[in-house]
Amino acid sequence: MNILILGAGRVGESVAESLVSENNNITVVDTDPSRLQDLQARLDLKVIVGNAIQPSVLDQAGAADADMLIACAASDETNLVACKVAHERFNLPTTIARVRSPEFIENDPLTSRATGFAVDHVVCPEQIVTSYIEKLIAFPEALQVLAFAGGMLNLIAVRAIEGSPLVKHRLGEIPGLVPNCELRVVAIFRNEKALMTLDGNSTIEHGDEVFVLAAAKDIHDVLIAMHNPSDPVRRLVIAGGGNVGLRLARSIASDHRLKIIEPRKTRCDYLASQLPTRVLVLHGDASDARLLEEERIGDTDMFLALTNDDETNIMSALLAKQMGAAKVLAIVNRKAYADLVQGTQIDIALSPAHTAIGSFLTYVRRGNVVAVHSLRRGTAEALEGIVLGDRKSSPMAHRRVDQIKLPRGASIGAIVRDTKPDPAPERTEETASNHPQILMAHHDTVIEPGDHVVIFVCNKKDIHQVEKLFQVEAGYL
Repeated sequence: MNILILGAGRVGESVAESLVSENNNITVVDTDPSRLQDLQARLDLKVIVGNAIQPSVLDQAGAADADMLIACAASDETNLVACKVAHERFNLPTTIARVRSPEFIENDPLTSRATGFAVDHVVCPEQIVTSYIEKLIAFPEALQVLAFAGGMLNLIAVRAIEGSPLVKHRLGEIPGLVPNCELRVVAIFRNEKALMTLDGNSTIEHGDEVFVLAAAKDIHDVLIAMHNPSDPVRRLVIAGGGNVGLRLARSIASDHRLKIIEPRKTRCDYLASQLPTRVLVLHGDASDARLLEEERIGDTDMFLALTNDDETNIMSALLAKQMGAAKVLAIVNRKAYADLVQGTQIDIALSPAHTAIGSFLTYVRRGNVVAVHSLRRGTAEALEGIVLGDRKSSPMAHRRVDQIKLPRGASIGAIVRDTKPDPAPERTEETASNHPQILMAHHDTVIEPGDHVVIFVCNKKDIHQVEKLFQVEAGYL
């Protein structure tokens, strides 16, 4: 696929890195030559220096032959105008815009091809990161809580803890140990390496990073089965009042005791004007140990380091943990830093670019893929696709799970099936509410056309093999 990426910042760099590894032809446009030189030195791609809203620059970048434009420059205006120019001048088939403003949404007249900026898909990384952190606040035992099937199904990553119900037990024993909720362990990472073969005899050990699929209503029970229960998060401190910090504060202020530490005085004034009076806005440096001690950081249920500076986030999170904060999360943009702090006293090192990249990949994936989540800093992936066709035209339709050819380390986790009953006078309210249905995948589960299937892939290099499972032969109508 020929893909044109506008912007070589953190998001653009992550998108380019992910897509280059999948043998796409990538061209990156940016006004900063040094950024592009660094990118080209590390990745096999083409770079163009220039302003992406200019038709001549898009032409030079190959917009006429591109299959997709991903506009993720720093400015909303640049991204929106570039999509419009690409559509009007080059009739580019698919346009995706990274937009910070909540006023530009998908399927709105302002963004539509017919009347607006010709944006097919709108992605807001800041909102994705905010929603991601909200889930971690709601479920403090989890490392990740990711949604599939419109939120009905969740993929949960959790660190297995000694003494919890499932640790030291085989996967085949799970139904008897947790009888009240159905779950499926799709991957176990031990000492940072995936166990490539999982079966009923595989054992969950203390310290394992376990990925589990379960219905959204069962998240709490699943987490307790893997991890010692945590007290609900009530008291939070946010370091950094930028876009993510402000969005998060607005969302959780009514239900939590919240403090924000922000080093810029003018930004503090703005935060105070935008948030309820019960939110305490502090002017100061979050890595100042004396300030954290004065604010009794040891009594905090969760400390969130959300500034734009990796060093500040890492240092403030480590200080907060050392002083007794129950859980700490730090935004870490640099991959080298994220790898370094993983497994230290920082409970969660979050890369905003990798958190949001799944929203871009959803539109790049071939086949009928409707949701993608990039995992473990881009090395693994979970995706949801719709099975179409019949047994002749589809690799999955009307086949048992054990008949489907999967790459080593990949597993089918769950199936969401629309079980609308046939219209009939005798249909009751009970039967009418029986759809859709979540099925945990077993070896003899038969996949039907129309099913939403969630697959976990331990090695991202195998993604193309998995994509083919959701494709149908060209002759299928």
